[in-house]
Amino acid sequence: MRVDGKTAVVTGAASGIGKAVAEVLAAAGAHVVLGDLNEEGGAAVVAAIRGRGQGADFFRLDVTDLDSIAAFAEQAYAARGHVDIVANVAGWGKIQPFVENTPEFWRKVVDVNLMGPVAVSRAFISKMMEKGAGKIVTVASDAGRVGSLGESVYAGAKGGAIAFTKSLAREGARYNITVNCVCPGPTDTPLMDAVPEKHREAFIRATPMRRLAKPSEIADAVLFFASDRASFVTGQVLSVCGGLAMAG
Repeated sequence: MRVDGKTAVVTGAASGIGKAVAEVLAAAGAHVVLGDLNEEGGAAVVAAIRGRGQGADFFRLDVTDLDSIAAFAEQAYAARGHVDIVANVAGWGKIQPFVENTPEFWRKVVDVNLMGPVAVSRAFISKMMEKGAGKIVTVASDAGRVGSLGESVYAGAKGGAIAFTKSLAREGARYNITVNCVCPGPTDTPLMDAVPEKHREAFIRATPMRRLAKPSEIADAVLFFASDRASFVTGQVLSVCGGLAMAG
């Protein structure tokens, strides 16, 4: 699967799944424009991609701040002139009983995981419509498909991202814009590193393939949706979970 000559925006690209998505898209021929709050991490990912002879730029991005998103989009277009692929990967959450959540926690979870993809997609879709082509891929979560113990608001936000994907796909279809969603199961990322070991072990035991996903395995699913191999695929949700949510 190749995306030669394309420009791909990747949010949350300084680490974890976002980093893997940027690396996979760059290896497949795209020039990647990375966005993240972590400027040091983002710069390191860009340096590594460029070191392999591939194209990459980094600009600071806070997906919860509309001004930051607008500035990021302006910088992306100034650097590349066109954006063909948007990969909404930035996400955040932690395992905590619902009754222990604060309203501030709810707001952060919803702002990052639902409103982030909404706002970033809006920042780029108008020019995709003008061009008559584009790919938007959002990384949600299987928590949004089947629920997850200790992640009630997170699951709600990711479920909203799935519904947003399906609805935006209907609006984008007439413009040859596909909008799809990848739903990872438990994945070996820095966020997972913060999860207590007993929870990690429980995730692994519950997964038929008996391991966590690798970030690159999630990234490969994003690449499929971003490539011409998925030219007639839109509004779809692909679970990458080692069988954990196969009944969902």
